[in-house]
Amino acid sequence: MTNAVQKADNEKFCSECGAIINAKAEICPKCGVRQMLPQSSFQGATSPTGKNRLAAALFAILLGGLGIHKFYLGKVGWGVVYLLLCWTLIPSIVGLVEGIVYLTMSDEAFIAKYG
Repeated sequence: MTNAVQKADNEKFCSECGAIINAKAEICPKCGVRQMLPQSSFQGATSPTGKNRLAAALFAILLGGLGIHKFYLGKVGWGVVYLLLCWTLIPSIVGLVEGIVYLTMSDEAFIAKYG
């Protein structure tokens, strides 16, 4: 019979040494390694390239008429098109729709498309 270690609800395992530590601990008292903080889903996905889903959505909604969200996501050609057509207000409408799409997009889909 094995001797399984049980942790309480307010505890977690250290990501480095596996010791049981307080769930709110930022640094393991046993090995001294900083613990990874869980990412809130409200913050949106951050792709490996550093692009954040929530930031892209806010850029699209607030500054979509100028194509700022396209520049942010690395789509410079589309950003220039939005900038050239900003006087027609069409990019503003499209930017608003794209911002809503970014907000409703799953983190995995955002990372697959822009990561």
